[in-house]
Amino acid sequence: MPDALIQHPFMSTGALNTCTNEAMVRAMLAFELALAEVQETAGILPKGTSQRMTTAFWDHAFDLDAIASGIASGGNAAIPFVKQGRAALPEDLKSCWHQGATSQDVLDTALMLLLKPRLKAIDHLLQRTKSASLVLMNTHAETPMVGRTLMQQALPITFGVKVAHWALGLEQARRRLAPLIESGLPVQFGGAVGVHSGWGEQGVELMVMLAQKLGLATPVLPWHTDRQPIHALATALDAVAGAAEKAALDIALLTQTEVGEVSEPGGEGMGESSSMPHKRNPVRCALIRGAVRQVHGHTTVILNATAQPLERGLGEWHAEWAPLVDSALLVEGALERLVELFEGLEVHSEAMRRNLEITGGAIMAEPVARLLAPVLGQDAAKRLSTEAAETARRTGRGYAEVLGNHGEVKEGIEASELDRVTNPALYLGSSKAQVERAIAWLQAN
Repeated sequence: MPDALIQHPFMSTGALNTCTNEAMVRAMLAFELALAEVQETAGILPKGTSQRMTTAFWDHAFDLDAIASGIASGGNAAIPFVKQGRAALPEDLKSCWHQGATSQDVLDTALMLLLKPRLKAIDHLLQRTKSASLVLMNTHAETPMVGRTLMQQALPITFGVKVAHWALGLEQARRRLAPLIESGLPVQFGGAVGVHSGWGEQGVELMVMLAQKLGLATPVLPWHTDRQPIHALATALDAVAGAAEKAALDIALLTQTEVGEVSEPGGEGMGESSSMPHKRNPVRCALIRGAVRQVHGHTTVILNATAQPLERGLGEWHAEWAPLVDSALLVEGALERLVELFEGLEVHSEAMRRNLEITGGAIMAEPVARLLAPVLGQDAAKRLSTEAAETARRTGRGYAEVLGNHGEVKEGIEASELDRVTNPALYLGSSKAQVERAIAWLQAN
């Protein structure tokens, strides 16, 4: 698969460098060595066993190709890994290796160890987007722009309130992910059928000790076919992805040539076309949305694997591995680009003002109709406000001027009142209050 060309560009490069085959093997080895250490502490293994094991693997190079080839016969990477590990140990340590564990214990725990730093990196990126959002919100709390519904001009809002909604979506998603970071991803240790066969009640004690040793959370019970931890992680990542895409989609739409209200940050070759030199494509938005589409697909795979049979999944467990890791890498990659967008976004307030006037004032037809209704009646007010907007658009005259020349309007409405009600910047509803409310909420947490 040409992953460097069609998959990796959507992911975080830094994360890719830490989620390698070698890293997965190191995580599996960390599980086995920690297991030996806690079993030694519990008096199950002779003193010095864990240190001797650690020394044996200090310079040992696992054959990654052989591990990959061995998956076909065992169904997962842990089986050939355990075989190689045992073969690398002195004869008297072979029986101490992998005691009481099963392949799912090794793989599930290794994945949690692999993903733990990725969640912290994602949280850091979300904190950066929040900081950048606060700057934009403060700067543009009163910058008027067109609010659009069903892709059409509707009524004025401010750019600050638009950013506030992006920020709130991202922060709400961050808070779904936060408990998994704060409480920790869980260790997996249950043995063959999840009841610590052969260890009695001591099995639970070993599970607790193993979690503490590896810096993972202690589950209530082993979770071999209870996939709620994976479900929670996948859906939390998907929530972050969705919030990131909302911002990227809005930004991409606002960068359109005919709209031109924002631009992605520039840079050498950024947004260039292979054939059209004049273009400045919203490439970061495209990469974010491409990543998110993949995350949504991966989440579907994981959701469909939630119910697993009896005491070991038959294909469902196996189907989780790649989507889970890929989702984390894709979300991290999307957020890296979103940080670039938020921290360097070019906001064109003059274009926002221009677009407010593009309909000749029709965007203010609603408040005008409300003003005229007591004088002309509801139906006549609505008709006149619409006709005047169309006249203003065709003739290039001001909306207030066209309205003011109408006889019934002249007699019943002051010119200053017409000026006020046709000014988009004075019809922003609770935009400013919403920005202030959002800022207070974001800064309080």
